[in-house]
This record gives sequence, structure tokens and C-alpha cells, in this order.
Amino acid sequence: MGWLFAVALGLQDQKRAAVFRALPPIVLGHALSISIIIAGVLLARVNLSHRVLKITAAAILFAFGFYRLLRTRHPNWVGMQVGFGDLTLWSFLMASAHGAGLMLVPFFLQSPTAETAHHHDSHEMHAWAFANFSAPSLLAASVTVHTVGYLLMTALIAILVYEKFGVAILRRAWFNIDLVWMLALMITGVFILVL
Repeated sequence: MGWLFAVALGLQDQKRAAVFRALPPIVLGHALSISIIIAGVLLARVNLSHRVLKITAAAILFAFGFYRLLRTRHPNWVGMQVGFGDLTLWSFLMASAHGAGLMLVPFFLQSPTAETAHHHDSHEMHAWAFANFSAPSLLAASVTVHTVGYLLMTALIAILVYEKFGVAILRRAWFNIDLVWMLALMITGVFILVL
């Protein structure tokens, strides 16, 4: 929902530049939230077996999605007079509250064949590492790709709504994206169990 906040700030200041000024802190907060989730999964991979990690991740995804289906209220402590730090914090909290990083968890679950990977030659080892997102560069790249994708989509939607459609489109074409997101979290939780 970062695009909506960016549009609101643009409309408040009546400047396109305000829309673009809102994007860096929104993206930074989102990236911080995702990074914390991924760091938690990587730490858990060290101490938990693949089976326990898989069941735990599936349960967390499903439970979080179900909880958010039941509790749909959003925090409303942030006003519209926000600076870079306020907007970063808001974005971090919203991304965390919506479980944005949880959708990346399946990519970071270690394969049960990890113990046998050292028997493969180097070409097979690189293929194995890519498939399991275990190489540090691939981990960083995945967060970067996700964050850049988020930035591009947020910017595109924000500028389209600000420049072309206006907020009136929200009354005509609104659908509950929170519902879609929470169902996606629950489906992903179930999907992890069959991986």
C-alpha cells in the first residue's frame, strides 16, 4: 500500500515531486522488513532440520494469513505530516504487518539434500546453490530483485493514479487487496508442505 501513501502525499503537496520523494523511505522500510525475515530464516536453517523448518514456516505463513483475515484493522498512528524517518518506520511496520517477507521464505528453505551437496562437482554445486538460495550473493540478489520490483511497481502505480486516474478510481475500481494477500500467504503456507 506504499503507492497510496505516496499518492496522498503528492495530492497534499500538489506536486509530483512529493510522490517521488515518498518512494525511497517506503522502499527502504519494505526492504528492512524483508531482510529481518530472511535473516531469521537463515539463522533457523543453521539450528533446525529441514523438516522442522518447513513445518514451522508453513505454520507461520498460514497462521499469519489467517490472523490477518480475522483482524483487518490497520494501525492509524501516522498522520500525513511525515519525514523520511517516519515514512520509513511506517513502511517497515506495514510490510511487517502484511507479512511481505514471509512470501520469500519458501526460497530460503534449505533442501534436505544439502548434506550430500559436497559430493558434487563444482558445476553441479553452483546449480544446487542457485536452487537453494544458499550462496550469499544470491541471497543479497534476491532481496535486491524483490526490492527493485517493489520500487518499480509502487512508482508505476503511484504515478498512474496521481497523474491519470486520481483517487476517484478507488471508489469505482476498489477491491480488497488485503484479502487477496492474506489468502496468498495461507496458500503459500500449504504449498511449502508439499515442496
